[in-house]
Amino acid sequence: MFYTASPQEILEGRTTDVYFTRTVEVLKNAGLDKVRVRAEFHVASLPREYKWAVFTGLREVVDLLKGRSVTLYALPEGTLFYENEPLMVIEGPYVEFAVLETAILGIVRHYSSISTKAARIKKLVGDKVCLFFGARALHPAIQPMADRAAYLGGCDGVSTVLGAEKLGVRPTGTMPHALMIIFKAAMGDHALAWVWFDKTVPQDVPRIILADTFLDEREEALMAAKLLGERLYGVRLDTPGSRRGNMKKIVEEVRWTLDLHGYRHVKIFVSGGVDEQQIAALRDVADGFGVGTSIAFPPSVDVSMDIVEVEVEGKWVPVTKRGKLPGFKQLYDCGGRRVMAPWNAERPCGEPLLVKWLDNGVPVRDLPSDREIREYVLRQLGSVQL
Repeated sequence: MFYTASPQEILEGRTTDVYFTRTVEVLKNAGLDKVRVRAEFHVASLPREYKWAVFTGLREVVDLLKGRSVTLYALPEGTLFYENEPLMVIEGPYVEFAVLETAILGIVRHYSSISTKAARIKKLVGDKVCLFFGARALHPAIQPMADRAAYLGGCDGVSTVLGAEKLGVRPTGTMPHALMIIFKAAMGDHALAWVWFDKTVPQDVPRIILADTFLDEREEALMAAKLLGERLYGVRLDTPGSRRGNMKKIVEEVRWTLDLHGYRHVKIFVSGGVDEQQIAALRDVADGFGVGTSIAFPPSVDVSMDIVEVEVEGKWVPVTKRGKLPGFKQLYDCGGRRVMAPWNAERPCGEPLLVKWLDNGVPVRDLPSDREIREYVLRQLGSVQL
């Protein structure tokens, strides 16, 4: 019915690039199907404007490799990383995971790209609210994954029912323009939509109304404040670009008008195609942002996998293609700086970051909760710059 892969098809390696299935057959025919390798996942270069990225997707990688004859080392999910640092290493017979390389790269690359963009947005908004509104930009089959990636990256909430349910949080959102349009056409007054919204939704849902459907933003915001009074939590400005003008001045005008009439408690949220540049200009005047497309379709954090060691006659031999660093590596956190060293070398400083998650397909440590991963990301954001 939908052009999507089932979990079983992914686990079976059906989503692989065909040359991996052919490679497995070649190795088997040559009697090399028992050869063990160490395959490293890393990012050779980040998007031009990025200094760092956020590693996410580990939970799904663990589930994908569980039960296979491989050992998995990786950074804890949510770790900020830099160019050329190892993110994960899979150790085991190559034929055990060759047909899963495509899926693993897709998981880590997609997850990390969304989480990194979300983290950049959260770094910009600081203690203001950042909500992920990107579901309508994505195929519905992957909406929960995108919601999780955005939440892990630092977004304060997500809008879809299923995505929020899987995260164990409450979905967040306001109302669509369709609501006001229907009330305007059927009852002659779009403001009645706000009244009926207030009458209908549960009391613990914040009353945030959309204040830009037919009239000037300042006028609609004030109308809503007069109608709902203390029950009005905030107004959302989703003004289309063709009518937007200087958004900062619009927000300042709405804020001034609400304050002038005694509605200082009413918060102002901005949505509608906002990205880093707009948020940087508006973060001092707005109370929160609904961010969709720029997080759902972020610059790609291009993760690649390369064999870095091959076991020959019981010994691990460092080898890889040109342009890559051969050998199994460990990454150390040395008090604000990262140091990479050969795996068996004497510890240069600090604590090792790559830890074992699977041993011969068996989980050896508990995965943190999504909330714990998000909190870990937020702590790290406090010590980095965009």
